[in-house]
Amino acid sequence: MTERKTAVVTGGGSGIGRAVAHRLAADGFAVAVLDLNADTAKQVVEEITEAGNEAVAFGDVDVSDRGQVNAAIESIRQTLGPVLVLVNNAGVTGFREFLKISDASWNKTLAVNLSGPFYLSQAVLPDMIAAHWGRIVNISSSSAQGGQQYMAHYVSSKAGLIGMTKSLALEFGEHGVTVNTIPPGFVDTPMLRESERRGMLGGSVDIHAERTPVRRPGKPEDIAAATSFLCREEAGYITGQIIGVNGGRNT
Repeated sequence: MTERKTAVVTGGGSGIGRAVAHRLAADGFAVAVLDLNADTAKQVVEEITEAGNEAVAFGDVDVSDRGQVNAAIESIRQTLGPVLVLVNNAGVTGFREFLKISDASWNKTLAVNLSGPFYLSQAVLPDMIAAHWGRIVNISSSSAQGGQQYMAHYVSSKAGLIGMTKSLALEFGEHGVTVNTIPPGFVDTPMLRESERRGMLGGSVDIHAERTPVRRPGKPEDIAAATSFLCREEAGYITGQIIGVNGGRNT
């Protein structure tokens, strides 16, 4: 990277998003940390700036609201410059028997997990086209590859994100924009631990780790490392791909 570029990380206040924000900042990007929780976004930015890197917090941003997304992206442009990297990480999960999934739960899950990346991609792609350079990384889910019972709403939203990734890669490749998706496997995040606490995993994190070929759960930093590579100049010939980071759980 010959000059500073601006990267947006949604859901950047915790878990995978936090790790991605740290990694991209260390790589030399000016990072806009978007999160629904303003306090956690601010905390991550403080961590990044204390390490000597550049980041700005944009909290209270609901990615399922196009108006809030557009306002945030415009503010980021004014503060950090055109957006040339987008990591769509913000998401919600849920466990519910299929016949008991409500319209409200279905609509919210798709709004955050699929419409959010749609709004954000539409908002930043003009910057990328103008620069003839851009990177979009969509954090999907390995559950979208193999399915998962009691998570039809979540799995459907993430499968849609994989499909959107492939479509955008075909449409915008000629503009120097790559679009890829990382479906994480079993990654130790606050969201995962909450699911464990509620007894929704069908066993503990440790039990599932033993079923993973590498015999450990994933770390947010594992996803951040793959994201970092996909955002580099050297990854310019990789687009429309599903880059599994799952310890061998899916091959």
